[in-house]
Amino acid sequence: MATQASEPRTPLSRDRVLRAAVAIADADGLDAVTMRRIGDALGAEAMSLYYHVSSKAALLDGIVELVMTEINDVVDRIDLPAAEWKTAMRRRILSAREIMLRHPWAPRLFETRTTMSPEVVRYHDRLVGLMHAGGFSYDLVHHALHALGSRALGFSQELFDPSAGAGAESDRMLVDLADQLPNLVGMLSEIAHDDPDSTLGWCDDQAEFEFALDLILDGLDRLR
Repeated sequence: MATQASEPRTPLSRDRVLRAAVAIADADGLDAVTMRRIGDALGAEAMSLYYHVSSKAALLDGIVELVMTEINDVVDRIDLPAAEWKTAMRRRILSAREIMLRHPWAPRLFETRTTMSPEVVRYHDRLVGLMHAGGFSYDLVHHALHALGSRALGFSQELFDPSAGAGAESDRMLVDLADQLPNLVGMLSEIAHDDPDSTLGWCDDQAEFEFALDLILDGLDRLR
């Protein structure tokens, strides 16, 4: 009796490995991304993955490249005249942020990479071209990129994370320090950052991100 032939298995590729890693990070966080876990997801031996990514560092660099490719594919479809550079910049940065929010683990990974992804370079090259076409000298563009920092990619780096000790203990600490630090405690007691769908850091919620972005863009426009 003839047996039914099994469907051919999709061969491994670098793209499949990277996409599996991103899916795992999206589901369970970046720390869950291991060669064994990726191999299980793809139905392959972990050691066979090294044919496509030479090391864990190469895997992480590839993940950055994949996320940045996703960002570039979106922002490169934004087509506005040079005179509307500020609107175009704002739209590009907030579009990048939307993708970062889909991958909330990505900013932490971006901060750890020691090599610059070609896709990151391409993204910034487009920003430089946009500002230069809008009337900025290259010198002022250079200053602008420093002012924007990681915000150009849709997230901002925090100096510290006061929510790291969140809970009843931190609430008691605020009460204990109220006499010594009345202004800081008053501010921290009043503000709230409890919307996990809009944030990539303690103070990096959508409203605050856009507030700071608009301040920078408005200031740059005056200098231009």
